[in-house]
Amino acid sequence: MGGEVIVFISLFLVVFGICYLYFTTRNKERLALIEKGAEASIFVKGKREETAPFWKVLIVNLALLLMGIGVAIFVASFLANALGLDEEVAYPGTIFLMAGVGLYLGFTLTKKLEKEG
Repeated sequence: MGGEVIVFISLFLVVFGICYLYFTTRNKERLALIEKGAEASIFVKGKREETAPFWKVLIVNLALLLMGIGVAIFVASFLANALGLDEEVAYPGTIFLMAGVGLYLGFTLTKKLEKEG
């Protein structure tokens, strides 16, 4: 029982440490820029007009990832049954390959969506 508690405490400490380092480093960088005379407008993240909304990008990438995994299962089934390839090789290999293809297509479509937007 002690191992599970240690895992959750360690996970919490890692997340806290990353957040702490991020915010303290960001604060030090901002103070250094202010001391050098930089304008405060660089700290405000304004919305760029030409970017696509985040939810559209997420939906496109998630849909293409899931479609790639679905196609991979069909292809792996074909490879295992028709060609006699070992199932332990066919399924993971095609799932990772097609998931990567789906994510790459999502990336290219996101770039195209941002150019149009």
